[in-house]
Amino acid sequence: MTRLHTVAPDQAGQEAAELFGIVKRNIGKVPNVYATIGSNAPAVLAHMLDTGATLAKSSLSRREQEAINLAVSEATGCDYCVAAHTMTGKMAGYTAEQTRELRSGAYVEDARIDALVKFALQLVQQRGTLDAAAVDALKAAGFDDRQLVEIPLVVSAILLTNMVNRINDTTLDFPRAA
Repeated sequence: MTRLHTVAPDQAGQEAAELFGIVKRNIGKVPNVYATIGSNAPAVLAHMLDTGATLAKSSLSRREQEAINLAVSEATGCDYCVAAHTMTGKMAGYTAEQTRELRSGAYVEDARIDALVKFALQLVQQRGTLDAAAVDALKAAGFDDRQLVEIPLVVSAILLTNMVNRINDTTLDFPRAA
């Protein structure tokens, strides 16, 4: 049972309804997390959609972004985002086994993605300024300064939905991750 007020997308006020229409056109439905956010704070949902548009132009590939989403969602304990990004991770080309590996915080078959996942988890789990060695390791794996700025955007986007879902106990509308 969810904890936050959520209206059905077809019963939303004008501002939320317009945003829900964009979401539905883009992904075919209005996932429960978007319905909750839009029902309570349409400006936050608009921000999320703007962030999504920015990330679509990112130099990080969809696979790289999904690797971050899977690892961070698992690390924060967000069952909703783990389920959603297991599905979208598969759409980005990962197998079910690979999504489980990414959720564990590693990806041994690709050193670049392995370094990315480890770096993203360091951002989330460590306090204070990261050691220079962490940045150097990511650069050694082939990431550039632009991507070092884009990575925290991916992290912050997934953390937002992770946190809302953890507050709300959002009802899954994606297949549960195995």
